[in-house]
Amino acid sequence: PDYLMTMHGMFWRFPQTFSSGNSAGIRPRSAYLKVLGDYTRWNDQLVFGSDDAARLEFLNKRKIKGSIGGAGQSNSNLWFTSLNQPDNLGPTTAEGSVWLNETVKAAEYSEPFLFAGWDRRSAWIHHTGQQAVTITFETDIAGNGQFKPFRSVTVKPGESLEISFPGSEPGEWIRAVSNLATTLTIQFTYTDSELRNKRPDELFKGLANINSEKVQSGLLYPLGNNRRTLGIAAYSQTNTTKSIPEYYELNQDMKLQPVHDPSTLKFIQDKYAIPKQVVTINESSVLVVDDAGRRWRLPLGESAFTGQTNAGLSRIAREVATERDLLNLHGTFYELPAENADGFAKVRPIASHSYQISDFASYRGMMILTGIDPKAAVNNPQIIRSEDGKAGVWVGVIDDLWKLGKPVGKGGPWKDADVQAGIPSDPYLIGFYDKKQVSLSHDLKESVSFLMEVEPVGHGPWMRYKEVIVAPGKTVNFTFPADFQAKWIRFSTNKAARVTTWLTYQ
Repeated sequence: PDYLMTMHGMFWRFPQTFSSGNSAGIRPRSAYLKVLGDYTRWNDQLVFGSDDAARLEFLNKRKIKGSIGGAGQSNSNLWFTSLNQPDNLGPTTAEGSVWLNETVKAAEYSEPFLFAGWDRRSAWIHHTGQQAVTITFETDIAGNGQFKPFRSVTVKPGESLEISFPGSEPGEWIRAVSNLATTLTIQFTYTDSELRNKRPDELFKGLANINSEKVQSGLLYPLGNNRRTLGIAAYSQTNTTKSIPEYYELNQDMKLQPVHDPSTLKFIQDKYAIPKQVVTINESSVLVVDDAGRRWRLPLGESAFTGQTNAGLSRIAREVATERDLLNLHGTFYELPAENADGFAKVRPIASHSYQISDFASYRGMMILTGIDPKAAVNNPQIIRSEDGKAGVWVGVIDDLWKLGKPVGKGGPWKDADVQAGIPSDPYLIGFYDKKQVSLSHDLKESVSFLMEVEPVGHGPWMRYKEVIVAPGKTVNFTFPADFQAKWIRFSTNKAARVTTWLTYQ
């Protein structure tokens, strides 16, 4: 009875009965990673047309990728899948603002914002006006345009508040209104319960564990000049070294074969080498400095990823769909928007893993990974190996990555760090993770106040979240509520001290 709608990386149910007077029924289904141009139903399947691999990356250059270019020539494919696939991909975490640092008139309603369809809902309010205001939320329960007040809060000048809306509270749409003219940000954040666990799906069996000693790896390059094959500079590697590469090609029949082509092998080695020292890994987190000089810190995975990354044995970032990069950093895959879409400020973790993935690329609409454990790869149709047994690749689609396991991690902006009073830490990623906890400690012989600030927008204001007093010699553990969502978190203290802010995402 409903249409399938795609919007901003999400599949939605869109009712055929939708109209200006009957707007009920829009519901999120799941998030996707492909760039979809069109779709239709065919032979009881869904068929998607995609923008997969572009030869020219347009404005999507960034130093974390090194000098790597796009594919040898642009290539895409049709994606044939089941009718229920739009319900089975990524979590439906979503957010948006009705006002973002905007001057708001008294008694002027915001535009309606979708309210129905999520288990956990909240709103961040940030007020930069000169006097206290009362914000009233109203909901349209039936989708007929009839809004009724259901929640009011008073916000002081300079104050930030997080308001939770239980899933039991009905409403198709929500809007806000202020009793006085002022400057406001109101950002809604929604999420459902995370249904994934940390175990990878069987389709990834045969990828090499991060601690595997011998791995079949390789650099990937979809060839140009209408050769229509995937070039692979294949080699064996350990956690710190790799063998001399040999050249293989994956052809249109999905056969992986050795080819004598020294010039193409050298081209791949030179132009598609994995860049080194584009991120900094320390005992607290992974530090990324983007092309605008902004500093971002991401969680740590297993410790073995540090040596592999520092040795340049793992591709960190690459474009896998038109103007959309994939980031594989310290055991987590992330969706990384192009720099002209604010880049790292909007990064989103997809899934965490414990695999020694050497390279990844888009080819003929498929997702190709290198980093194969030949002993474990037996009887997995996702893995293609050469007849000589020296090379292998994993083949799937980019949206298979959701099945690696939910995002997890540990770390923080500070670990035994000497900090100055009132100076905020670097931003640390907290958005899109499930069970979140922070431990706060310091070395002083007197109490220290820790201020937690969050940034739920990505390019919006920092908002005061919570202040925690930590007594001398004590560690305070704080568990974030289930409906808490923000993109970034940072910390500051009221005294100079050696402190640790350690976050765990389970």
